[in-house]
Amino acid sequence: MSSSIRRGTLAATALALAVVTLSACAAGKDAQTLEIKPDSAATSLGSVKVQNVTIVTPGTGEGSAVVTGRIFNQGQKDETLTAIKVKGVSGRVQLRPAEGEKKLTVPAGGSLALGGEGNASAQLPEAGAGAVRNGNAQGVTFDLSRTGHVSLRAAVVPAHGDYKKFGPTPEPSPSTSSGTPSGSPSGSASDEATSTASPAGPADDEGAEKTAGAEHAAGTGAGGHDSGH
Repeated sequence: MSSSIRRGTLAATALALAVVTLSACAAGKDAQTLEIKPDSAATSLGSVKVQNVTIVTPGTGEGSAVVTGRIFNQGQKDETLTAIKVKGVSGRVQLRPAEGEKKLTVPAGGSLALGGEGNASAQLPEAGAGAVRNGNAQGVTFDLSRTGHVSLRAAVVPAHGDYKKFGPTPEPSPSTSSGTPSGSPSGSASDEATSTASPAGPADDEGAEKTAGAEHAAGTGAGGHDSGH
């Protein structure tokens, strides 16, 4: 075999090995990529899928947290979200339907969003705020009218960055009462006291006139006796 043929054979073999190596690397990379799970929790049960579930805290260490996420209904009938339970938290999460809605309905072929402006909300009780800590993974159970209990573990994160718009809504501070009414009765009472004291003047004058009249009569009588003597 000539040297040129040997060189050609070696080059072809090297090229084939390179192609096989690259293919193996690519397959391994794809396999690893498929095993990567998203940060947001997700699960499914029957025709119901629950995705992007997160527990968002105020981030300040005070106040209650909220559960956010989206529930998909691939069934033929509507579902109703009746309750949410968070492991370690006593009491159920307070559910509020979106504005204009009476219930938290997951329509057939549609979805229900929890958290965010204009959507339904799920707020943890104030007493259970200490049971969730940022960085933890907390068990969350969704109770649905037809499917039943759907459970998963959700990350606990503060309401910062992308989660800020999904965080708890601060409660309005109570308004302080005005001090204007306190001054009004005081002035009225003073005026009333002044008007009550006014009649005392004429009464005193009348008494003084009677006293002066008596003294004048006494003086006149005394003069009459003197003139008689």
